[in-house]
Amino acid sequence: MQYRAKYMLIGASLLLGGAEIWRRLVTLATPEVQLTGLVAFGGLFATCAISLTGFALLRSGWLRWPMALLLAAGSMLVDGYQWAVGDFMDYESFVTMVQSAGDIGSAAAQQGGALLLAGGKALLLLLAVGLKPSEGGGLWARGARWAALPILLGLSVLLFFRGGEGGSGLPSSHSGASLALLHAYDVATSERGPRQQVALKPAAPSRNSDIVLIIDESIAGAYLDINSETGVYSGLAGGATGGEVGPPIHNFGLATSVTHCSVGSNVVLRFGGTRDNYRKTVRTGPSIWAYARSAGLGTVYLDAQRTGGRYQNRMDDAERALIDAWEQFDDVAVVDRDHAVADRLAGYLNDGKPQLILVNKVGGHFPVSDKFPISHARYQPMLKRGLMPDVTDMAGGDNLDGRQSNWRLYRNSYRNTLLWSVGGFFDRLFAQAAIGDATIVYTSDHGQSFHERDDGGKATHCTPAPQIEEGVVPLVVIGDKAQDARWAQAAAAGRDQSSHYRIFPTLLGLMGYAAKDVAPLYGPDLLAAEPDPFTFNTRFNARLGSDPAWLHVPLDQVARPPLSDYRAGATSGTK
Repeated sequence: MQYRAKYMLIGASLLLGGAEIWRRLVTLATPEVQLTGLVAFGGLFATCAISLTGFALLRSGWLRWPMALLLAAGSMLVDGYQWAVGDFMDYESFVTMVQSAGDIGSAAAQQGGALLLAGGKALLLLLAVGLKPSEGGGLWARGARWAALPILLGLSVLLFFRGGEGGSGLPSSHSGASLALLHAYDVATSERGPRQQVALKPAAPSRNSDIVLIIDESIAGAYLDINSETGVYSGLAGGATGGEVGPPIHNFGLATSVTHCSVGSNVVLRFGGTRDNYRKTVRTGPSIWAYARSAGLGTVYLDAQRTGGRYQNRMDDAERALIDAWEQFDDVAVVDRDHAVADRLAGYLNDGKPQLILVNKVGGHFPVSDKFPISHARYQPMLKRGLMPDVTDMAGGDNLDGRQSNWRLYRNSYRNTLLWSVGGFFDRLFAQAAIGDATIVYTSDHGQSFHERDDGGKATHCTPAPQIEEGVVPLVVIGDKAQDARWAQAAAAGRDQSSHYRIFPTLLGLMGYAAKDVAPLYGPDLLAAEPDPFTFNTRFNARLGSDPAWLHVPLDQVARPPLSDYRAGATSGTK
């Protein structure tokens, strides 16, 4: 009887993954994939099911229950991710999720339904494996018990040699546990070493004005008016604000990001690196804070995304120790945080102290339905409001269902968000700040795909097979009046031809470090004439013997904001 109950629970857990199995079969049922591919997947799935049954039939409780917990945890992680974003989890996604573990509260707030379903399935699996089996079972049970662990380890080895890919559609218990084992191996064997001290010496006198890096969140470069005729007001299109001449604004146009997920882009923007050496540099190189201190600058970090002192984007205590002023906005509503940042940033720009200031804005990460006040609801129709006003980011939101009618509403809400958090932000900043010779570099961590080509999907970025728009961001240099002509020339020459990799060496140059010393370590800056590959990294966490994967962005194929979203009778405007 207990055998029967166990088999029923195991079968139920497998059947609940039917949507992922079907989706995997659909991807395999193409002319490029031979029948052998379908047979191989079916055989691997059956083998994993045998292994799952074998673990459930283990006699020893002290072996059976730990395995039950491991398999159930793997199941919940994989299912929760896949059901929230509507895509498979691979090793890249797994590592990104682990690095974003501090955001579980926001994820639960947005994707409570998906996580609850994943938890229910995981509970079934926990009971299926953990409950004590009855005596007997015969030769079949004995064989399954002996094969259980070798099959799990064998799957881990298979995923290792495939760079963490290949588990799509398999039982989530085994794909999740295998990815966890790979990550444990990865952490245990990864190269470690002390973080290096700053070896370069500034070649220029100490700077007497501020250097600011504003890293916005999830801003699609083509959706701003500085880069598209149909773009949203950004406050960056001209030099006039409130009837007065504003700071110089030099638009480098569309640029490629480091990668299409927040963590990777942010860590490279803080630690530098080229496409060839970023993995070593972010692990052992000095941070931007260390370089600023060596150049005699104070250090300020304004974080609008997190509260309660939580770190993000792989920041740790050692990095925190190099930051003189570290501010979050716990008591400010999410919708108002970017404007609160503008106020605080203006204060630092006006205090007369030379500082490096790094800003992480709230920006336009989903959910976007409540990231703007109703006064800025210019673009209609839009998503229903009032669903997630207290959520900054993390996990899927806004009830994305993949239908074009829903994406139209989403794009309009996103436009309203940009109107408030980009246009409104810069209007507020320029009205208060005496920028003068200070230099502000503005970009976003990654771009967004809004499925303007009528392609399916529920996610906007950080997908296993990204659209080019996920790696396309704005790049603007503001201020630095003393070097106005030089920046104007560089922006004209480098428009739509640069990338995030140019920002770190640019900041070092502004601090006084010589380009001839910086370039061998961090590559050319924004003032250099060398061409940029115009690619972004779709496999930032390239480990397990795999290499980074670079996706080139053809400018003429970047989707432009469709006028038809909000203007009746207009054409889509999509290229």
